[in-house]
Amino acid sequence: MATMGNNNLNAKLVLLGDMGAGKSSLVLRFVKGQFIEFQESTIGAAFFSQTLAVSDATVKFEIWDTAGQERYHSLAPMYYRGAAAAIIVYDITSTDSFAKAKKWVQELQKQGNPNMVMTLAGNKADLEDKRKVTTEEARVYAEENGLFFMETSAKTAINVNDIFHEIAKRLPRAQPAQNPAGMVLVDRAGERSRAAGFSYSNSIDCLRVVRRGLSSFHGETVRRFDANIRKVDPYVTDWSTFFLAL
Repeated sequence: MATMGNNNLNAKLVLLGDMGAGKSSLVLRFVKGQFIEFQESTIGAAFFSQTLAVSDATVKFEIWDTAGQERYHSLAPMYYRGAAAAIIVYDITSTDSFAKAKKWVQELQKQGNPNMVMTLAGNKADLEDKRKVTTEEARVYAEENGLFFMETSAKTAINVNDIFHEIAKRLPRAQPAQNPAGMVLVDRAGERSRAAGFSYSNSIDCLRVVRRGLSSFHGETVRRFDANIRKVDPYVTDWSTFFLAL
């Protein structure tokens, strides 16, 4: 969901799509202006943030880049629950990737936030000679399903900033609910303690541990997430703060 105060909007955004579609490359290009030819596959999920200035507000995107491997699919609801926006990414050179994107759209239509800004991104637009999914086919599908559509290239930066700016402009300007669902980034010191300090009384599909390690590609410390089912404090709604504090 999106929360607003003093014309500053915090918006949770999730990227979904098949493995190899280029989700991580899109985020890295948007956040850092970088492209890595041989990008590591995301394990579980990765978190980024980026702030944009739009006409009537400053929008801070809290971005969850999800893993495309099937074994992580069961974790997806935790990331898109309460999200204000979603980018469903497919590879224009792969019909299988486009089919998987359609399945994600169907899942979000059934289980996602009804006010979510949903975007279809046809990535790898620089590979025109290998195209398998036509622009018209994707555009028609997007229009029929109420999505906004762009083709992008993380490699050449085509439309990468534009797609995030367009999402920012389309976000509803609304006050938050009293008990927002999903991973809302609010700093609560009492929720940053380790799991051992919690009184457990419910359970949810979530992340077992955050491992810090050195990325051979990024050359910097990164966080990786391992998937498991564990018990959590029923009062914790600030999941991202909870996990990033581990």
